[in-house]
Amino acid sequence: MAPVNVVIVGAGIAGVVIAHSLLQGVPNAKIVLVNISQNFYWNIASPRILAKPKAFKPEQYLLPIKDAFAQYSSEAFEFVLGTATAINVTAKTVAVTLNSSGDSKDLSYDYLVIASGSTNPSTTGAVTGTPIPFKPSNRDDIKQIVEAAQQKIANAKEIVIGGAGPVGVELAGELAEGLGSKATITLISSADRVLPMIKASASAVGEKKLKEKNVKIITSAKVTGAEASADGTKSWTVTLDNGKKLSADVYIPTTGAIPNSSFIPAEFLDSNGWVKVDKELRVQSSSGSALPIYAVGDINTNNMRLSFKATEQAKIAVANIKADIAGSSERKSYDQGESIMMMVPVGETGGTGQLFGVTPFSFLVKFVKGKDYFVSKAPQYLAGKA
Repeated sequence: MAPVNVVIVGAGIAGVVIAHSLLQGVPNAKIVLVNISQNFYWNIASPRILAKPKAFKPEQYLLPIKDAFAQYSSEAFEFVLGTATAINVTAKTVAVTLNSSGDSKDLSYDYLVIASGSTNPSTTGAVTGTPIPFKPSNRDDIKQIVEAAQQKIANAKEIVIGGAGPVGVELAGELAEGLGSKATITLISSADRVLPMIKASASAVGEKKLKEKNVKIITSAKVTGAEASADGTKSWTVTLDNGKKLSADVYIPTTGAIPNSSFIPAEFLDSNGWVKVDKELRVQSSSGSALPIYAVGDINTNNMRLSFKATEQAKIAVANIKADIAGSSERKSYDQGESIMMMVPVGETGGTGQLFGVTPFSFLVKFVKGKDYFVSKAPQYLAGKA
């Protein structure tokens, strides 16, 4: 029996879960995993990684992808280090530019999984020119990018953080602990409170803990611009929509999600660049017919872009691909739901969050997530065992 070729673009959480699941559950499958970086970046821990360089060793949050698939034969698995540049739906191929040579290679697929994820302005460095990687960098130099960001932050006396969502709050708490009295940390929220996506009482806990760490909080204000200062005394002047200007050595925007969709045909994308999928996470053609293409994780139009949601989606996609291969009519559907499950450490001493409408005790946030941001579980995720 000829092998079934499954190409997976993106080796984040969703991509690696799908790859392992198909390798272990479909005997005649040939899995080709495409990724621009050779390392799996545990970006969940990025607030602590960036603020406290000695908290973790690089090998704890940068894991070689190839090593996690060493148990599979070359006939069953191939890792392609490169950048996907185009999808030819008619020919059923994905064009990839190889890191090693710069040459383009066409990968044939019977089924395609788009798990290319998203990035943000901080990670790209589009605003300030200095990447602060809260996401994989879409380059194969994530270690160098992390180290440069760590050094930039360590030398700062004044830091302004734009955005008081989970990443902004976590970063502010980590910076306040990591830099202590040597730096002033200012957190900007466009809403009237921090963490506006969770209930007000939980938000208040987070604000209280930030203030205990001497983080300055400005609410009901949006950042409208960040410019290099002309007088040379500070790196940045951050302008707010209320007219106030803040000086900073480092400005870190933590808002905004950007889909990694430049290689995906425009007909598959919504107006913001996210891949449109049905309830089975399958991509539809312009005529409405189902294609042998799935989009999983941050890249699709489901807007709860959280790690555990990526895992949930991966399991749905695997079940449906298996059904496709077996010719089964049994299909699974994905519903992201409306319940919020979120733990937000504010440094290492505790935190806040919301679990199905309940605010978790601060010590629980500390114990579950705040102790290591799940870094100890990163190898399990990469091995497909989480």
